[in-house]
Amino acid sequence: MQLPVKFNTTSSLPTAANVNYRLPKLLATMKKSPAFFPFIGLIFVFLVASLTTDNFLSSDNLVNIARQISINAIIAVGMTCVILSGGIDLSVGSVMALTGTLTAGLMVSGTPPGLAILIGIAAGIAFGVANGFFVAYAVMPPIIVTLATMGIARGLALIYTGGYPVGGLPGWFDFFGRGSFLGIQAPILIMLLVFAVAYVLLEHTPIGRYIYSIGGNEEATRLTGVRVTRYKLVVYAISGFTASIAGLVLTSRLMSGQPNAGVSFELDAIAAVVMGGTSINGGRGSIIGTLIGAVMLGVLNNGLNMMGVSPYLQNIIKGIIILLAIYISRSTGKRA
Repeated sequence: MQLPVKFNTTSSLPTAANVNYRLPKLLATMKKSPAFFPFIGLIFVFLVASLTTDNFLSSDNLVNIARQISINAIIAVGMTCVILSGGIDLSVGSVMALTGTLTAGLMVSGTPPGLAILIGIAAGIAFGVANGFFVAYAVMPPIIVTLATMGIARGLALIYTGGYPVGGLPGWFDFFGRGSFLGIQAPILIMLLVFAVAYVLLEHTPIGRYIYSIGGNEEATRLTGVRVTRYKLVVYAISGFTASIAGLVLTSRLMSGQPNAGVSFELDAIAAVVMGGTSINGGRGSIIGTLIGAVMLGVLNNGLNMMGVSPYLQNIIKGIIILLAIYISRSTGKRA
């Protein structure tokens, strides 16, 4: 006689007990992510801005925020790699200016546009490699090295242009700063592409694992046979590359090479990285968190402007938020 088949109807269906058990476990797992608290902060800032201003949630304003953060977010990608490795790069704003003025000057002088762009990017990478060499091989403090190269890059931009903007760029060049593709503005597309590449690099390649490891414990990483100096050189080269890309986007937006462009942009990039949950001491953080931090900074700037808050007071508010972000990052890092 065939016995009736018994189906287990309780194991596959969610019950109140299962949900109550899994939810705290899920929340605990999410809290371990460096991007968790930045995401909560973004939601809070977004809600405050939407409730205190009239047009914050309009599509035009949201697109404007995305466009405004694109340059800072691109720089922040390279800054994330550097800070994750335990370093810092103060030269990115000046490298932006040098890349933009050099590319613009070469175009105006008759150099083929493609070659001019490549030379500009190469100049940014060269400064990154120089930073990496002095930090990794000469064992000099990153803050001193990049402070020096910040002055050198800015000085070269001013000498090259004589202190004046370089105009007369070809009309098509404005696509990178003002154009759009499939209804999405070009600066936003470039930003998303840079973040996608950085995500794959940091999360799915040995280079990314080594960057995290160097920032977490450099000596232990060296003892495992990893060429620490080589990967330090790589992270600063990445920072120079992203700074040069940001410089090209800004030059395209302004349609001129500005030798004074990018002043204090390094501070905004560091703020985006730290607000995104990356530890200022290195070894802990995520590129997704950096994107969240850049968006949070953009929403904060936009909301404060729409509320008519004084620029001087805005600096104080942003400074307090950055200090709070560093405190939270250090506290969660100690518990991890």
